[in-house]
Amino acid sequence: MAGLEDVPSMDLMNELLRRMKCSTKPDKRLILIGPPGSGKGTQSPIIKDEYCLCHLATGDMLRAAVAAKTPLGLKAKEVMDKGELVSDDLVVGIIDEALKKPSCQKGFILDGFPRTVTQAQKLDEMLEKRGVKVDKVLNFAIDDAILEDRITGRWIHPSSGRTYHTKFAPPKAPGVDDFTGEPLIQRKDDTAAVLKSRLEAFHKQTEPVIDYYTKKSIVANLHAEKPPKDVTVEVQKVLSS
Repeated sequence: MAGLEDVPSMDLMNELLRRMKCSTKPDKRLILIGPPGSGKGTQSPIIKDEYCLCHLATGDMLRAAVAAKTPLGLKAKEVMDKGELVSDDLVVGIIDEALKKPSCQKGFILDGFPRTVTQAQKLDEMLEKRGVKVDKVLNFAIDDAILEDRITGRWIHPSSGRTYHTKFAPPKAPGVDDFTGEPLIQRKDDTAAVLKSRLEAFHKQTEPVIDYYTKKSIVANLHAEKPPKDVTVEVQKVLSS
């Protein structure tokens, strides 16, 4: 922990102002569900800043717990080193641990979890012990055909990370970067075949999760095929109602 006396005054003031603004916001506990390419990654930071929530991506949290050598992290490392999958209880335990942080005081955004009904039930049990519950599940609903368009049209300039899209943001000359003239590549994952298998797995796994939360009347179905700005407006309507 760095001494506060070494933090520039401007940064301290900004953080204080941010926390004062946050203290007036309602608590929110949100789950984001959506297939790859549905725009969760675009909306998540906007929601996080607007409502002062912490963003919990279970993959990142597992890696952080392992790196920090927390008791749960050490358990997870043992399992991962054997090439096995980390148990639901362990993941929920790591989420529980993360919720103690000051940044999670106003609530959280869970992304990539729960993926199964069992995980959803375990998450509910853990939150119940804390006297809280999931407030909203944002379902980024989008047609598979639109996703295929979005994802298979993506081309990348490897050294700069610039991305292009054959349909929505094409390079000036086909297949080459606008600035360097170097060739563009397509990520191995960004092919129709890979996408098809990822979507099949996604639907099979998560439709029951969406049903589980629909029965609790907390699912909001977003029109994720719309432009990002429109989706942001939709999210704000859902969360302010």
